[in-house]
Amino acid sequence: MTGADVLLLALGAVAVGAGALVVATRHLVRAGLWLVVCLGALAGDYLVLTAELVAWVQVLIYVGAVVVLLLFAVMLTRAPIGPSDDLDRPGWAAALVGGGSGLGLAVLLIDAFRWSRVDLPAAGTAERLGEQIFRSWVLPFEVLSVLLLAALVGAIVLSRPDIGRPKAPGPADGDRTGGDAPVGAAQPADEGGRP
Repeated sequence: MTGADVLLLALGAVAVGAGALVVATRHLVRAGLWLVVCLGALAGDYLVLTAELVAWVQVLIYVGAVVVLLLFAVMLTRAPIGPSDDLDRPGWAAALVGGGSGLGLAVLLIDAFRWSRVDLPAAGTAERLGEQIFRSWVLPFEVLSVLLLAALVGAIVLSRPDIGRPKAPGPADGDRTGGDAPVGAAQPADEGGRP
């Protein structure tokens, strides 16, 4: 086992541990910060695998943009910052689904590759990567950008307190109190002193 293998395993363990803390913590902001650690460890894995461009794209797009978008959504929707008791649900169902999925993927990979060696292809370039993204994978790339835009617009709409609130009856609705003042409230006096 080489030093690169040890580093890859260590960064993978950090990513898995931080990912588990993302879903286990009861603080929403701390979950976002653990997500930064998880995505940063993945970027480190890419660096160990000599995929520098993918590593820096991971840092710029996911660590930089997606986590900032998540934290902005938390701030704009005025979500509770502290621990949330309503998030403390039984986790056995999620552990069962996650463990079953991981076990199924492990069995599938072991059965598919056994102990055979896979020859690595030639090192890629930024030009080849760009051709693949903007030719073969352009539709998922654009769908993801629309999804992020929709999430940002949704966070802004949810943060506005005036959307969805019923309007106060006005003069056109038969209200003779004039304007938005509640019924029975003191009305401003006119120049003669009469309300």
